[in-house]
Amino acid sequence: MSNSADSPGTGSSPLRGRFRPVRVLTAAVFALAGLIFFTSFNTAKGTNIRTDASLLKLSDLIQERSHENGRLDESNAALRDDVESLAERDDGSTKAEDEKLAALEGSAGTQKVTGDAVSVTLNDAPPNATAKLPGYPAPQPDYLVIHQQDLQAVVNALWQGGAEGIKVMDQRLISTSAVRCVGNTLILQGRVYSPPYKITAVGDPEKLQKALAASPSIQNYMVYVNVYGLGWKVTEDGAVTLPGYSGTVDLQYAKPVE
Repeated sequence: MSNSADSPGTGSSPLRGRFRPVRVLTAAVFALAGLIFFTSFNTAKGTNIRTDASLLKLSDLIQERSHENGRLDESNAALRDDVESLAERDDGSTKAEDEKLAALEGSAGTQKVTGDAVSVTLNDAPPNATAKLPGYPAPQPDYLVIHQQDLQAVVNALWQGGAEGIKVMDQRLISTSAVRCVGNTLILQGRVYSPPYKITAVGDPEKLQKALAASPSIQNYMVYVNVYGLGWKVTEDGAVTLPGYSGTVDLQYAKPVE
């Protein structure tokens, strides 16, 4: 019997003829890495994915649509002025009919309203705010921002105080206006706003301020103003003219899918 197979220096050892699992696994890992790299490159097509203009953030898209809605509102307002100018010409209507139409437009909020006004400004608290009074817990993030209920409380109190017209930021409110907040932004009639939020109401300043002070929801808000530093400012503005509502007055509602 030859001993060449048993010698480590000659022939081929049985161990050398076997493939090692570690080497196979290593080769598979490199092959997979290459496939991932090729797929990523093919998807990106040589572009910088993070800065690709076609991949807009949702917030950017919202802001873009908000600006577009603002431009459409301005265009709609200009068209409304043209319509009103044409309507002022003799159209065969009686004086009583004209007065009735004017009253309806005033109630609908599509006409300008002028009078003494009160403005309320709400703002977030500083991000590093602490409790200013003893006995209160450390502030949570929710304590330091304006919520939808806060804006609604102010608007409702001003209506309760006999406001003839209300403007939130630069938009006139009508009966179908919805004050809604998403995160830390206000969405009003298709446009997006960030704090501070300013609400202006035309009416008797004394009655408006009494209504604000009497509101239980605002009294609760004032606790956070005094403890955590939420913004609250009420001013008498003197004579102010609020713009007429210039958006659509058509009701929009969900429809069942068949």
